[in-house]
Parts: sequence; structure tokens; C-alpha cells
Amino acid sequence: MNDTMAAVQMYAPGDIRLEQVAKPRPGPGQVLMKVAACGVCGSDLARMYKKGPHKLPLITGHEFSAYVEELGPGVTGLQVGDLVTVPPMIPCFECDPCLQGQFSLCENYDYYGSRRHGAYAQYVAGPANLLVKVPGGLDARAAAMVDPSAIALHAIRRTKITVTSRVAVLGGGGPIGLFAIQWARILGAATVVAVDVSQEKAELARLAGADAAYTSFDDLESAMGSGFDVVVETTGVAAIADRAVGITARHGDVTLIGIPNAAVEISERNWARLMRLEIDIHGSWNSFGAPYPGPEWTATLEHLARGSLRWEFMITHEAGLERVDELIRAMYERTIHSCKVLFLPNGRDLPTN
Repeated sequence: MNDTMAAVQMYAPGDIRLEQVAKPRPGPGQVLMKVAACGVCGSDLARMYKKGPHKLPLITGHEFSAYVEELGPGVTGLQVGDLVTVPPMIPCFECDPCLQGQFSLCENYDYYGSRRHGAYAQYVAGPANLLVKVPGGLDARAAAMVDPSAIALHAIRRTKITVTSRVAVLGGGGPIGLFAIQWARILGAATVVAVDVSQEKAELARLAGADAAYTSFDDLESAMGSGFDVVVETTGVAAIADRAVGITARHGDVTLIGIPNAAVEISERNWARLMRLEIDIHGSWNSFGAPYPGPEWTATLEHLARGSLRWEFMITHEAGLERVDELIRAMYERTIHSCKVLFLPNGRDLPTN
């Protein structure tokens, strides 16, 4: 039996190495997972090339699906060969937020790819009771995209969206933005528009169901009328949070998903708008609720399985572990056009679920 595996390990920001490392072993209550697909999250870019993770060295990557390879002692409810999607947060289940079922707000959580080894690797070990079996027939690549979809749905559920809502998605050409467009449609929004930085991303937003997609914020503002009832900000660009307030309607909602890497300021003009139009600003963090991992994960799997939530059109790159550093570095440096980048650590010949 081979006791090593290929993995991409980070030693410092920008120091990313493909290596042979020890294959993990499943402890009591754990399973060994053979990674099927792992997507790149926007948070990976700054983590791997600027800020660093919580500990080093570390195998990053947290948006993943896997096949159960080996059961640890005491594991029930799973079988070898099961395809699972893996919620990346591992709550403590003991702090006050956890006891209230607010697992995204856990005060003592663990997390694949930032606090413990993640899935830019052939194998991962983790708690069996926190895995979610995937509906029969669902592609393993789709199962690796449940996390960004659930994050988008959680953000929209923070708002007062109705069938009369006008929705704007900022960063609408990225994976979370594309899922947000689709969820707004599924939830019955009257109008959905998007803005992003390129024609390629604008076209993806239209494919996701946006009524209009712009490459200029000025063009979006010219089309806003009295404002949007729901504004979803996915970019993390500091200046865009301010402009999000500037396009929100009376009693509207702004939900902030993007993680900024610079100070965020609300201009005097938009602060006045925020107060006088009684706009609500919501933070949105992950997607986890009770029963774990939460209704956003359940809804995503249901809609993926029935085909009402589209995903394959988002994929711009599929590659092996040997290209992790190259592709994620290019995303960070903005030298490639990309949307959803997936790594297939064990190759493209994935078993049929």
C-alpha cells in the first residue's frame, strides 16, 4: 500500500511546492477521502500569495468533493465509494453560536485549507459525520461547487428579497456572483442585473440569467432608476462597497460577501443615502446552519440534481495538481481570464456516482 501522495504545500506566501507527502490516515470517526475535484476560492488568492494561512506549512484548498476511500473506526452511514461534498468549516458544536445552530459564527472552528490541511492533494482525512452524500447522478465537479452556491444563497437570504425586487450583483461574473444571479431568479426576483470587469464575465452573467450585464459601474448606475432593492457585493474591492450603497433603493438591502484587503470607507454622500433611505447593510459569512451544514447546502444539492442550478458553463480551467501554483498565481496577478478553476488531483477519469 502506498503511504505517500501528491500534494501542493505552502511554506510561505508565494512559496508553493508540489511534493510527495505522507498520506493521512483516518482516525476514530473519520474517513479517508480521495479528492475528486477542488475549486479555487477568491480567498485562496490572497491567502497563498499575500496574507498567508493560520499555520505553515499547509495544504490549501477548501471547495471540494471526494470519494470515500477508507472508513475509520466507528464510522457508520457511509460506504467506500460514496461521493460526498465536504463543508469546509468544522464547528466546535460547543460555543454559544453553535448551541444556537449558528455554525457560521462558531468561535472555535477548524477549516480545511486554512487551519488544517485541505484538498489540493490526492487525499484528505476528516470527520465522517460532517460529510454530505451527493444525489445519484450528480457530477463530482458540481459537487465541488456546492460551497460557493450555498454562500450566495445565504447572502441573499439575509435580505428581504421578494417577487418585486430589483437585484444587482456586483462581481456578477465570478462563481459566487453567477450563483447569486441564479438564486435571485429562483427566488422570483423581478429584475436581476450584474456588473463585472470584462466582456467575458458579463457574458457569463447573461448566461446565468441576468437581464443585463455591464462592464462599467457608471453604466450600471445610469440604469438603476430609483435604486436596487437588493445589492449583493461579491468582489471585496474596497471602493465597490461604497458604490454598492450608492445604488441601493429606499429600505433596500446591501449584503457584503467579498473579503477586502484594504480599508473600506463609505463616502459622505453615500452615508447620507444610507441614513435617509434607511438602507440595511448585512455581513454574510459562509453558509452554515442547523441541521449542519444547513438549508443552503440542502437547497443547492436539490437544485443541482434537478438541473435548475447551472454550473458547468462557469468552468474555465480544469487541471492537475502540477498547475496549482501556475494557475492560482495567474489569477492573483490577473494575467488570465478565469471563472471557476477546478483541480482534479486524481485525474479526469472520475467514477460515476
